Amino acid sequence: MHAVDEEWERAVAIVAHPDDLEYGAASAVARWTGQGKEVSYVLATRGEAGIDGMAPEEAGPLREEEQRRSAARVGVAHVEFLGHADGSVEPGLALRRDLAGALRRLRPDVVMTMNFELTWGEGGSVNHADHRAVGLSTLDACRDAANRWMFPDQGDPWQGIKIVYVSGTSTPSHFVDVTATIDAGVASLREHQAYIDGLGTDFNPDEFIRNITGYGGMAAGCEYAVLFQEFHV
Repeated sequence: MHAVDEEWERAVAIVAHPDDLEYGAASAVARWTGQGKEVSYVLATRGEAGIDGMAPEEAGPLREEEQRRSAARVGVAHVEFLGHADGSVEPGLALRRDLAGALRRLRPDVVMTMNFELTWGEGGSVNHADHRAVGLSTLDACRDAANRWMFPDQGDPWQGIKIVYVSGTSTPSHFVDVTATIDAGVASLREHQAYIDGLGTDFNPDEFIRNITGYGGMAAGCEYAVLFQEFHV
């Protein structure tokens, strides 16, 4: 397990839904913004189909606002939503085009996304189709963004992305020590209160975050850590 190289200035975190980043990874974002780095969020959807007891036209704007507040908790000012339909995100050229366009606008050194494997861990529950589509398409879009002949209508190519860090994978290779920023990570998850209430379970954000990053810390040799798999593009 290696420490994530933090010799960079700008990162973009790309996920499918509001709250995807807050189940651990936001604690790493808080560390990075605390170092003066610039981190932006790009979300494929507004999460409008994520609350069973709330109609999409009500849930979408609410979850978008929760995500903006959540991002602010960890020092992120730029949050954008690409407008793909929640639950129906399709891997393919349309998604890659939108993601490549965002990367060309934001010009990151590093990109972060989440698990695109079939399941969460060996023998775990099936990963959401949107997560799989967005995570894998993010890897492809990093290369697309660098190729001037791909999606030329999306602006000038950006060839500055060298590494993508993927959280939640079954084979992590790198870690970020978030012992000093764990409280900010918990606070960011708490901002998704409407979604948490919609789960209909006794969910404790503090307990969840400290548990998952505690296991990460055991692997990394510190108190709390977020684990990533590193990909070179």
